Amino acid sequence: QVQLVESGGGLVQAGDSLRLSCAASGRTASRLTMGWFRQAPGKEREFVAAISWSGGSRYGADSVKGRFTISRDDANNTVYLQMNSLKPEDTAVYYCAANSGASPRPGSTTGWYDYWGQGTQVTVSS
Repeated sequence: QVQLVESGGGLVQAGDSLRLSCAASGRTASRLTMGWFRQAPGKEREFVAAISWSGGSRYGADSVKGRFTISRDDANNTVYLQMNSLKPEDTAVYYCAANSGASPRPGSTTGWYDYWGQGTQVTVSS
């Protein structure tokens, strides 16, 4: 089993930055492919960014390119989502997800991931 705990959410103004963290624990945490998703009220959960277990492959949704960066610190079993130039439309609950298959190319669909965190709220005011 893998446990994921997100932190770092909050209320910010448009243009501000936030860094979300996702701490992973359990078996082979360092071999996990990690992703971030978000879900706004009344909308489906959507892909934000993902990073392979090696860190060699990472990408993000078009809506966050140039503003959000995903990274990982395997020494601390933690994945980060640095969010800059935040917009009101970024408001959502952000979820960390993990896949234990060690694929070189991270997936971008919710069904591809095996484990999920409880989510952290990000609210961006205009």
